[in-house]
Amino acid sequence: MTLEIKQVNDEFSVSAQITPADVQALAGRGVKSLICNRPDGEAADQVNVTEIEAAAAEAGIELFYQPVISGKFAEEDIGAFLTAYERLAKPVHAYCRTGTRSITLWSLYQKRLGIPVDKLLATAADCGYDLSNALQAASATASATERSAPHYDVVIVGAGAAGIAAASSLLHRVKDLSIAIIDPAEVHYYQPGWTLVGAGVFSQRNTVKTMVSLIPDDVEWIRAAVGTFAPEHNRVTLEDSRPIYYERLIVAPGIKLDWHGVEGLVESLGHNGVTSNYRFDLAPYTWSLVKNLKRGRAVFTQPPMPIKCAGAPQKALYLSGDHWYRSGVLGNIDIAFYNAGEVLFGVKDYVPALQQYIEKYRATVNFGHRLVSIDGDARKAWFETGAEGEKQLVETEFDMIHVCPPQCAPDFVRESPLADAAGWVDVDQNTLRHKRFDNIWGLGDAMNAPNAKTAAAARMQAPIVANNLLEDMNLVSGIAHYNGYGSCPLTVEKGKIVLAEFGYGGKLLPSFPQWVINGRKPSRLAWILKEKILPPVYWKAMLKGKEWMVDPEQTKTPAGSG
Repeated sequence: MTLEIKQVNDEFSVSAQITPADVQALAGRGVKSLICNRPDGEAADQVNVTEIEAAAAEAGIELFYQPVISGKFAEEDIGAFLTAYERLAKPVHAYCRTGTRSITLWSLYQKRLGIPVDKLLATAADCGYDLSNALQAASATASATERSAPHYDVVIVGAGAAGIAAASSLLHRVKDLSIAIIDPAEVHYYQPGWTLVGAGVFSQRNTVKTMVSLIPDDVEWIRAAVGTFAPEHNRVTLEDSRPIYYERLIVAPGIKLDWHGVEGLVESLGHNGVTSNYRFDLAPYTWSLVKNLKRGRAVFTQPPMPIKCAGAPQKALYLSGDHWYRSGVLGNIDIAFYNAGEVLFGVKDYVPALQQYIEKYRATVNFGHRLVSIDGDARKAWFETGAEGEKQLVETEFDMIHVCPPQCAPDFVRESPLADAAGWVDVDQNTLRHKRFDNIWGLGDAMNAPNAKTAAAARMQAPIVANNLLEDMNLVSGIAHYNGYGSCPLTVEKGKIVLAEFGYGGKLLPSFPQWVINGRKPSRLAWILKEKILPPVYWKAMLKGKEWMVDPEQTKTPAGSG
């Protein structure tokens, strides 16, 4: 019997129970995702959802299983449908025994978006469904829950460096704001310190604190993950389907480290000489490998930009090379740097100093090589190189390999209305305000301004976002502008750093006079800054709203001046 598909709109359809054969027909209609709202075992002749899922996988269709008991629509069911529907690739086809449960859930989801009930009833009727009783009863429950959902002046997504700094900068200016910060993590890391953990300089325990000890007392911490954004309704929906409403939103969830983006990497990390300073638990392993390697081949990798702290992959190389140099074993070690990019560092003013250390440590640099696969047991890695249409794989062996993983925006950002075509939060690079939604700002690693993704950049951005958000509330005057400042203390040897400080377009933005620290040359004072001064600045100033070395007042223009 031919499946009768009820087309609700261009991106959503419903039907009664489907079979594996129907999946192929749906794929032929362009369906990209399925939602099953029927519990297994409702009827003796019912096709099990695992059979449908297998057929869907073969057809390249994702299936989301959300069983709902007929006539019982809990608020959690509506929230789960909302989260799934907003995430799934469109068009979506949903099914249950008759299709009624599926179209009811969709209608309740649409009501949350502000679509009138009478319009939804008419849409359902056009598809042959009478939802007058089910929709109105479930709608009453949903409306009561929505009215009781929490509302805040400001919601901040992400409790990393950028998120907490933004919260503290807001409270530094205005005390009586209702602010919530959303993040499921129980601990907070000082990630700039992991390079030094990997070199035996810092202790791992000094780079971590509990989240509760850092979030400001006047900020409500929502310990959950974000599922979806509905900016047209000033709503964030959590992964557990709870809605959170805001007047203004700050998005600062950081960057996603795509460990699965390199075949075999996840299985190899932490043993057989495979390590990364980009993970808290692996930085000590880096140091163990470095101090115990007396001869052999050491490989260091850098993926395509953008990544957090673009200098970190080569920092690991320099500090490792320095240890082997000081230990007298450098002549026995073949150091290779595989860089997916075409230059040693993106700001040319710093390249001469870095090149001197590449030569000092006798490192071979391979530009245009992207790590694609690794076999820890065999101690082999494969890199893709060459122009489009002429790609080839290059194999290399290693005794140790330090991997910087490929990186991208978090999934829930990339798949949201807030994202640009590349998946990053789409902001004005000067004001950090969203380009399409006026009550949303972005900062930190997840937004698309063309600055270096570093903690120093977030330190500069937080007061600017705080100022501009409060200006929008008419609580301060003048709009602050971000100049793209970022800093990358390049640890070229133990005790010396090339302090790269720059803004948009590679413009040098030094914090100190050249006679104090010349950023183009290795400096002992810059090392002291990195080792002794910046950690307390991070913990005790940046995260506490004390904006040392940052003055957004100097960047302000009157509102409306362009």
